[in-house]
Amino acid sequence: MPLLTAAALAMLIASPVAAKTKRHIEKIEDNLTAAGFLAKPANTPERVDMLTRLPANTFVQRANGDAVTYVYADPKVCACLYVGTQDAYAQYLRDMQDRRLADQQTLAAQTYADARWNWGGWGPWGSHWGFGPYGW
Repeated sequence: MPLLTAAALAMLIASPVAAKTKRHIEKIEDNLTAAGFLAKPANTPERVDMLTRLPANTFVQRANGDAVTYVYADPKVCACLYVGTQDAYAQYLRDMQDRRLADQQTLAAQTYADARWNWGGWGPWGSHWGFGPYGW
């Protein structure tokens, strides 16, 4: 079996990370669209140049008088710019907070959902852990 070159090994290690990053970015972009952001494709050389000047996958603000526009640039996954109003950005933040809360509630529910789990098998617990004075 031939040895992997350093470049091949780096690609094997980086590929799951790159795939996860792509999935993560796609999920963010789905959430942006759901919150009311509009996707503007970088379909001209001028747009491509402008897109690459913005920080990738980060929100930036653009103020024009009283109006504030939020911009999220994705030069890699969709090669586009997401543009949203203050209301769309506020909706995105609310949606993310709701998702975090739902994830926390799901995690808490999963923690205690297994009826076969034996807390006593982990040794005595003090009452400060919420399992009563007798270790369970």
